[in-house]
Amino acid sequence: MQAVGSLSEMFFGFPEDGETMIPERFSNVAAVSSPESETLEEEDDQDKEGNGVVEDNTAFWETQHKVLQATLCRSSSLESKIRNATKEALKDIQNVAGNICACGRSVASGGCRSCLMREVSGRLRSAGYNCAVCKSSWRSSPDIPSGEHTFIDVIENSSTKKGEVRVIIELNFRAEFEMARASEDYNRLVRRLPEVFVGKVERLNSVIKILCTAAKQCMKEKKMHMGPWRKHRYMQAKWLSSCKRTTTSAVISLENSGRLPKPRASMLTVDLLEKLPNMHCTAVEVL
Repeated sequence: MQAVGSLSEMFFGFPEDGETMIPERFSNVAAVSSPESETLEEEDDQDKEGNGVVEDNTAFWETQHKVLQATLCRSSSLESKIRNATKEALKDIQNVAGNICACGRSVASGGCRSCLMREVSGRLRSAGYNCAVCKSSWRSSPDIPSGEHTFIDVIENSSTKKGEVRVIIELNFRAEFEMARASEDYNRLVRRLPEVFVGKVERLNSVIKILCTAAKQCMKEKKMHMGPWRKHRYMQAKWLSSCKRTTTSAVISLENSGRLPKPRASMLTVDLLEKLPNMHCTAVEVL
């Protein structure tokens, strides 16, 4: 892959003016006015335009990878502390056996997303962080549809003049940017994202801008329409719009309660058993 060689390429992905060279085999064709020479000139122009597009696209994706890597590598001491605490919380949850969430599924085996967020939030609060589950919502506009999103945040009082510092925790960050028909260039960029994102609002905003710019370029290269839910403003609204913070834990441990989850049975099965008590019922696997 061609290395990025100038500041304009690094930030915009376009080669500087005057860098395109005319092949020597067509250097003397310009003086000929025959139809054959005009055809050769047209084909040459198309080749140069095609090569230029490929080079521009390559430089663009190289730049996006470098900028994303630099953005993700930078981390403050507060972000690192909360990231480590989040990792420990997730590790503890996975190691707990018999911990059943409010939806009746095992938290250790994945559970539901909302119960997992509440469990992580509760453990971070126990560790001394001002952590909560946040539910953002936004109204529709001419550019984007309305929607809502749930995630975790931590608010810390800063010793500087900045006041409160907000750190966003998204447990399924990579999946938020995945696209079904994306190009391999875009997919490689998404794979660089962490599965669990922990970072300040400013860092999150930078990552969103990088990925949304890449999504727009991906759709342009594939000549496809970009859905409004992929736009920059919509992705920003997920984490950066007004939200409601909740600190209530919804995870219920049944390990020590002595109760078992109530079994679920089909009403059809109950009716058959009542009417035909002497019949043996055989389970049938439905493919």
